[in-house]
Order: sequence, then structure tokens, then C-alpha cells
Amino acid sequence: MDAFYSNGIWFAELLQRAPCLVDFWLWVTFLGDPKCVFIIYFPIAYFLDRKVGVKVLWLGLISEWLNLVSKWFLFGERPFWWVLESAYSSKREVSLQQFPASCETGPGCPSGHCMITGAALWPLVTTLSAWSSQHSKSRMIKAVPFTVYLLLLLAVGLSRIFILAHFPHQVLGGIMAGVILGWLLESRAPLERELSFYLQASLFLLLSALTTFWTLIALGVDLNWSLSLATKWCANLEWIRIDTRPFASLTRDVATALGLGLALHSSYYNHLKWEKLSRPQRVWCAGLATLVLKVLSNAAQPQNLALWYGLTFVKYATFPWVVVALLPRLVHAVASRKTPTHQK
Repeated sequence: MDAFYSNGIWFAELLQRAPCLVDFWLWVTFLGDPKCVFIIYFPIAYFLDRKVGVKVLWLGLISEWLNLVSKWFLFGERPFWWVLESAYSSKREVSLQQFPASCETGPGCPSGHCMITGAALWPLVTTLSAWSSQHSKSRMIKAVPFTVYLLLLLAVGLSRIFILAHFPHQVLGGIMAGVILGWLLESRAPLERELSFYLQASLFLLLSALTTFWTLIALGVDLNWSLSLATKWCANLEWIRIDTRPFASLTRDVATALGLGLALHSSYYNHLKWEKLSRPQRVWCAGLATLVLKVLSNAAQPQNLALWYGLTFVKYATFPWVVVALLPRLVHAVASRKTPTHQK
């Protein structure tokens, strides 16, 4: 593995020789953040097509759960600590810069940014591809959605190497896993089920992950090794964020699965279930949803672990309701007031 790691460090150095692209790579790595699936891509896809939006959310949380569990088995070093922890930096001079997004605390294989974004965006890409095929006979236009999709994943992967969060082979593994999961799970994503299904799904995600975690602990596997190395070698301890810990993603997934069920069985959603929002209304809903979810996601970040996990659970359980029920109801109500009533 040292050969993979050494070549990865060389490639990261090569990317960092262009300091003018720092802001670009940091922006791209933000676009690949798994949180964007829940606060940006889900609402945009949902107001484009309800079924597509629900699929994006399901594939996002399932792939994130799989990424979490797979990292417990595959481990994987991260460049920002490996280059200092190993003897590599003592053998040759290394010129590498860490960034606030570098210091992730979980194992590195496979890349979650590539895997989760790749899986979650697959339903959106296939839908756009089908639409382009219906409205154009040009092969170039038909190829645009998948071309943009693959270029985005490649850019996200390069950005992760640039900030020293991943090695190239971890990025390639994440891209391949994301594409395969998207292809396999898109047609199997549950749409509208009984409320008990969402409760059972949420409990399954939680209990299965906890069972796996404690089983590995009982077998003598140290699952906190990556946290120790991240804390030891991060250039600034303030860059160590709670939301990069493994159970942060689990909390997000468990809460979202439950929250989606509650949202799809809420009175607000049932009231508008058969209503079709106009295109301007859907644009307003999508814009407001991304803004509101972004603000709520960034609000109230306590340092107490238990309080942080509890608050994160409440937030992500609420997000689906905000998207599928609250904002459509508000936008529809405002639009109804502005539309004059015509009596026959």
C-alpha cells in the first residue's frame, strides 16, 4: 500500500502547485459534501419531480450508511496524517498545505464525497438524460447529463486529493461504488410506504450500524484509530469538526429516514398531494428550501457531543417535512391569495 500512498502524495503535491485554484477546489469539495445531498440536491430534485427527489434522498442515506460501515472494514489512511505519521516525510522534502476541510476524522477508504454524491445524483441524471432524449435527437445533447455527472465526480475526487483528504485509489473506489449503487438501487428506492416502514428502516440503519460497531470493538478492532491520528496531525485543532465523525453521518441517515416517513404522512403533504405546483411555484420552493435548510444546518453547533447529536437528529428529521410539506403549503397559500377567484 505504501506505493499507492507515495504516488498519491506526489499527485497531491502536483495539484497544489497551482495555488490560484485553491478557492475552486474548496468550492468543488463543498459540492461533493454528503450534506449537500440532504440540503441542496434533494430539494432541487424534489421540485423538479417528486419521485426523483425521494429517490435522491433514499440513495443518499443508503449509500452514506454503506460508506460508513465499509470504512470500518477497509480502514484507509488519509494523506494529511499519513505523510507525517509515516517515514515518508523524513525521506524527502514534502511541500503540502492543509485546509479546514482536510482534517476529517474517519478512515479514508472509500471516498464518501464521491461515493455518496455519485449514488444520490444518479436518479437525477437518468431523468435528465431521458428528458433530453425525448426533446432532442442530437447525440451530444443526450450525452450532456452523464457527461456533466462524470465530470463533477472527477472534479470532486481531484478536490479531495488536493486538500489531502483522500488518496487517488480511494477516490476511484468511491466513484465506482457510487455509480454502481446508483445503477442498482434507483429502481428499488421505496417511494410512498406505510409509516411503519420508515420507522423500521430508521431502526434498521441505527441498530445494524451499532451492532457492527460494537462487534468489531469486542473483537479487538480499534475503530478510534483514525480520530487519534487526525487529532495528532491536523495543523489546527479547530479544524477537527464533530460532523466528520462516523456517528454524525449515522445520525443524519437515521433521522432522515424517519423524517421522510413523517413528512409523507403529514396533513400538510396530504392536503397538497394531488395539487400540481406551477413552474414558478416550484422554483420558489426549491430556492427557499435550499436557503432554509442551509441556515438550519449551520445554526446551533454545540460542542457537547450528546447535545450536538440530539440537535442534529432533530434537524435532519425536520428537513424532509420542510421540503415536502411546509414550504409547498406556504407557497401554494400565498399564490392562492394572489390569484383572483372566478365564479361561474
